[in-house]
Amino acid sequence: MALIPKFLVCTALQEIDSDASEPIKEGNLVTLTSAGIKRVIVGLTNRVYGLAADTFSTTASSMPGIYDGWQNRVSDGYDETKASGKITVYHSGGEFASDQFTNTGTALDSTKVGQVLIANSDGVLAFGGTDVITVIAASAQPVAMLTRAAGAYPSGVPGTDTGLNGDMALKGDNSNTYIEFKLLV
Repeated sequence: MALIPKFLVCTALQEIDSDASEPIKEGNLVTLTSAGIKRVIVGLTNRVYGLAADTFSTTASSMPGIYDGWQNRVSDGYDETKASGKITVYHSGGEFASDQFTNTGTALDSTKVGQVLIANSDGVLAFGGTDVITVIAASAQPVAMLTRAAGAYPSGVPGTDTGLNGDMALKGDNSNTYIEFKLLV
């Protein structure tokens, strides 16, 4: 549901693949095909180009918010790529917070900080292994390094949520939890 750029290196503006049947949420991992950008799916997990900075969807926005149902771009049917047919993609490094990850199997807890994240078949980050060599040996592409374990992310809006310096927590996927990571692609 959300991608929060903390520091970025490069962005690119790319065409959307006309065969892109899967919606792309802001923060999804994307791949570059000869026809344009698609969300990483089964069979494309070793070809990550970068992180989607826009949403390609007709059903809902993916911007972070503190209230359920907070949306943007209603006039475009929530599709931030509608006017140009292009999507912004972050690549070549940077640091981000996102709720676009899987926390099943191996929990992305504090013991995983500093370890490698890979793409799963749904276009989100997943635990890959303890180091880049292990990940490459398993024929996976190192995509990111975990810098903060899964947890609540402060919104900057005063509220009553605990553990967030009195801020209300951002809502999002994964039970409103976010990870922070350094992008490696």
